[in-house]
Parts: sequence; C-alpha cells; structure tokens
Amino acid sequence: MNDANQILRRQCANALRVLAMDAVQAANSGHPGMPMGMADIAEALWRHHLKHDPADPHWPDRDRFVLSNGHGSMLLYALLHLSGYDLPMDELRRFRQLHSRTPGHPEVDITPGVETTTGPLGQGLANAVGMALAEKLLAAEFNRPDHPVVDHRTWVFLGDGCLMEGISHEVCSLAGTWKLNKLVAFYDDNGISIDGDVAGWFTDDTPARFEAYGWTVVRNVDGHDAAALDAAIEAALRSERPVLVCCETNIGHGSPNRAGSAKAHGEALGEAEIALTREALGWTAPPFDIPPPLQAAWSARARGALAHRDWQQRFDRYARAFPELAAELQRRLRRDAPPSSDALRALEAACDAAELRAASVATRKASQDALHIVAPAMPELLGGSADLTGSNLTDWKGHRPLKGAGTGNHVHYGVREFGMSALMNGVALHGGYRPCGGTFLTFSDYSRNAIRMSALMHLPVVYVFTHDSIGLGEDGPTHQPVEHASSLRLIPDVDVWRPCDATETAVAWREALRRGATPRPGPSCLLLTRQALPHAGDGTVRLDDIARGGYVLRRPRGERLCLIATGSEVGLALRAADLLAAEGVPARVVSMPCVEAFERQDARWKQDVIPRHLPRLAIEAGSTGLWWKYVGEPGISGDVVGLDRFGESAPAGELFTLFGLTAEAVHERARALLDAVPAAGRDALSLHG
Repeated sequence: MNDANQILRRQCANALRVLAMDAVQAANSGHPGMPMGMADIAEALWRHHLKHDPADPHWPDRDRFVLSNGHGSMLLYALLHLSGYDLPMDELRRFRQLHSRTPGHPEVDITPGVETTTGPLGQGLANAVGMALAEKLLAAEFNRPDHPVVDHRTWVFLGDGCLMEGISHEVCSLAGTWKLNKLVAFYDDNGISIDGDVAGWFTDDTPARFEAYGWTVVRNVDGHDAAALDAAIEAALRSERPVLVCCETNIGHGSPNRAGSAKAHGEALGEAEIALTREALGWTAPPFDIPPPLQAAWSARARGALAHRDWQQRFDRYARAFPELAAELQRRLRRDAPPSSDALRALEAACDAAELRAASVATRKASQDALHIVAPAMPELLGGSADLTGSNLTDWKGHRPLKGAGTGNHVHYGVREFGMSALMNGVALHGGYRPCGGTFLTFSDYSRNAIRMSALMHLPVVYVFTHDSIGLGEDGPTHQPVEHASSLRLIPDVDVWRPCDATETAVAWREALRRGATPRPGPSCLLLTRQALPHAGDGTVRLDDIARGGYVLRRPRGERLCLIATGSEVGLALRAADLLAAEGVPARVVSMPCVEAFERQDARWKQDVIPRHLPRLAIEAGSTGLWWKYVGEPGISGDVVGLDRFGESAPAGELFTLFGLTAEAVHERARALLDAVPAAGRDALSLHG
C-alpha cells in the first residue's frame, strides 16, 4: 500500500470518526466510542469489499450488513450517508431527534440501508445468522450450474456485549453446525463496556470458543491497520466455514483523553475534547462538513450500480434458461410477499375441512393438519422447532429436515428458543422464506425479546406455542403457563391466537400467513393445546367472523348473561351454558380466539358481540387481569374465572377441578354473578330479553 493510499484510507476512516463525535455532541446523547474505534474496520469493509447499491437498498443480491452493537449507530449512519444512500447530512445533524431518520439505534424501514433493528445486544448477530441461513437455502434451491443468481454475504459487527449475551452461544453454535461460510463477523475487542474494563467480568477465550463452534477464527488483527484488515478479510473470503475476525481496537480512537476508557462509551466527548481530537487527527473541516475529495472516495454509487447491473444481466440469462424458477424466485424475494393463490385456496380448504369434520382434536394436531394442506402450496414456508417437533407438531408430510450442513425446509434448532426466534427474524428480513417455529408456551419467556423485535420490525413470523395451560398436566408448574398468554398480548402489534377447535386453528393459520400481505404486517403467536378439544361450532359459524377475533358462538333468545371464553375454555363455557339453560337462564357464548384482531374491529361489531346490557363472565385458564376490560365497566356486573397462581403436578382433569375450571364451577360463578346484579340491572335485563 503506497503512502498516498494509506493517507487517504486513514482520512476516510477519520471522516467516520468526526461525523460520529459531532452528531453525538449535537444530540448530547449517544455512543461515540465504538464508531471511532471501528472506523478503520468499516472503511476496509465498506470501501473495498461490501457489495451494495446505494441507489437500490433492496437489491436482492446485495450483501447484508448488520450492526449488532447497535448503540454505535452513528457509524452506520455515517457509512450510509458517505456511500451515497438517501440519507442527507441534515439527518445526521438531527441524530436522535424526534422523527429523524437517524434514531438512537438503527431501525429497519426508517433509514435506507439499515437491514435490521438492533440494540438488544446479541440479537443482531442472531439476525445475521438467519440472513446467512436464508441465503444458503435460497442458493441451494434456485441456483443452477453457471447461474449463481443468489450469491451474497452477510457481514456483522459485534462487541463484547453481544458475546456476553447467551443468545450469541445459541446462534453461533448453529452457524458452525450449518457451515454458513458466507457469514463474517468482526469482533470489536476493545475490552471496555459501560462499567469499565471487562477483564473483571469477561475473561472468556473467545477465539477458542468460536473454533469449538466450528468457525474459522482470524486472531489478533490490529483493528487500526488497513493492511492487516485487508488480509483478514481476504482470509475470510476463502473460508468454508463462518468466520470471526478478532480485531483489537481502541474505543474512542483518536480522542487524546477519552480513548481506551469507559468515558468514551456512552456519552458525548464534549466540545473541548472534540477540538483536541480534531487536532490529533489532523482534521480541519468544521462539524458536519466532509471535504469533496473524501466524499468522492467514499461514494459507492458507481461501483454499486456496476455490480447491480452485472447481477441483473446474469439474472436475465437465468430467466431465459429457467423462466419458471426465475418467476418463483422473484415472487419469493419480494419482502412480505403474500402467499400464492394456491396457498390461499389451500388455507380456505383447511378451514372448510376442519368445520365439516367437526372432530374432537388437540389444537396442536389441528395446527399440523392445516400445515399438511398449506405447506405443499407454500414453498416459502420454513418450519422449525426448538427440539420439540414431535410435541409442537410443526412438521408436515413431505417436509425436508435441515440437519447439519445440509438443506431443507424444516429446521431443527435444538434447545435454543431465543436463538430460534431471533434467527427467524433474520430469515424474514432477508426475504424468500416465511419462517415459523415452535416450543412450549411456558418457554415463550425465553423468546420474548425476539418476539418483541418481530413486532417492532413488523415481521410476519409465526410462533407456534403448544401445551398452553394447566391442561398439560403432570409436568407441573414449571411447564404450565399461567401468565404467558396475557404477557404476549401486552406486546404491541402481536396477534395472539388461542383457538378453541380445529376450525379456529385453521383460521388462525390463515390469518397469520395473510399478515404478510397487510399494510402493517407483524408476528402471530398460536397458543395450542396438548389435550383434545370438542368441536365448538354448530355449522353456522362464518370463517370470516372467526377471523375478526371475537364472535358470537351461541345466541339464545332472551339471553341474560354473556360468557366470554378462549381456547380450551370455550368448550367449558358451552357446557356451562347448557347447565344454565336447563335452569331457564339463557346465556350467550362468545369465543375470543384473538383479542388483538377483535380490538381492530369497528365499535358496532364489538358492541354486537359483547353488548353492554348483559352481565359478563370471562373464562380463561390463565391470568385474569386483562379480561377485566371486557367485564368490568362501571355499572355492569362482571367476573373472571381464571388462574392467578402457579399450577401443580397432577393429571389435567384433577387440576381443572382443583382450580374451578369446570362447567359446574363456571355455572356456579355465573349464578352468583346474576344474583349480584342490582335490581335496576335485572329490570334492564328483562326489558332487553
């Protein structure tokens, strides 16, 4: 490398440093240390190796870049601006300000060129593994000899925090097993976190750890030496395994008094220190001013357009040789592409078949029955389970299991619920597949933050959670979910479906898969039973009514009470209504398979389903708190039958009796509720009757 080129590269890296420290200073908020420490690594990758087109951030065969240590977001924003993305300097000046395109942590679909929302440490790395998996599977499915139309890499920056989070173990173990050789991670080994020198709490032999996973590890790379970084990247490109490049860096590099210290991590440097840093770097330009020669050196628009045009020509040749494959790949690569018309018809057939069969079946089995019909018509479906396939029933006839370094359409994630969930987010972000994965509902707690990220990014991931109540029986309170349904319902933009029979289960799948085609897609959670449930409908239920999340299942004349139930408790409510009817008390029964879908309905529908004049009793084998919004209006008598304590180890039938979740117990609670209705309320009921 000649002296002039070396100077240019150092200046290009310094442009990243000054933009980061100036933006953080303007906001008086942010993390300048990581961007300043990783600037040389970013220059080596983005200016010399990253395949991307700033004019088209969604070009399908672009490389994916993930900033897992997302607190250093200004590094990514500076890279995007300088490379030529539609991110003007004014947006960098507005870093972390209301409605800017430069939020505190990178957010997908807000800033062009950002591939995933990062911040919760380790999850960006997990997303990157999911992206690399999607690339590998798509390449195996669609590439043909001399036609490599799916051929890109996934690059990820990460720090000590990402590696301390346990999710890094889950996903990096899988990446090694799957031999994802197009995944390259750069470890910012600066030895500093918010609390200071990590030597007091992080002494792992990280390179040995990754070698044990089956990764190629490039050790002891000087993260501020361009030639060393070039050599490390070239070595990574030759690897047949995923690669970890261990870069020794100095946090806040360039700052005379803050570099190498925790003070550089998460606070502005201050005007005085910034002035000293400019002097140390030999930087004379004012804040937010990049000299034209450096702007030209950074621009990737010409190089990106050339790479994009080359790929398009290759794809055109591919399309002439394999027109059906090309059309299918294009359909699959449209982000959130809707299911094909065949899949939609298959979904409708699954719903109709379940209603006609009217069989008693566990909803986990009804879910698998729906998959048997849907999956063959929906090749983009990528199933999976966290070591519980035989219990979750997330596989289907003719599925191809992914094991080891092979390929397939059903992933064995092993006992890695969090890793599975964040990996599925990466798969969904990459495009080409619609992921679904299963575990027991009680273990959704392990997945929760990844589910939250699915919702935050509006990803149509489907989570299949089985063994949804004390109905699983003898495994006891460690495995019996109580608060989990309510807890998932608290996450914005998540649809939580708890179907009561095979028909509702098929509709839940239909609606979950349709979400990808809506203006505001998002994840769906299917909460399914281990135990068999009776068919609830009477042949008159409209499937589209079920899809509205809450509907009237039984509407007798002269009704005096409204029973609201979900999941396995709908059958219980119907039996309790029979007991009440035998005593001359007609009771409406409302099934509420999805509270979120019901809340999206207009006021007229909601009032027609749950009329204000009727006393209401809600029933669910779980926490009662959220149900009071439907039964606890002022002036209306209401009650909730549920479970606000942990379960016990015993056969399911004994537990339902113990906790008052039987038809007889609900009948008694309903009678007590009616007896408590004030006289004025009884008069109103008789008038409405």
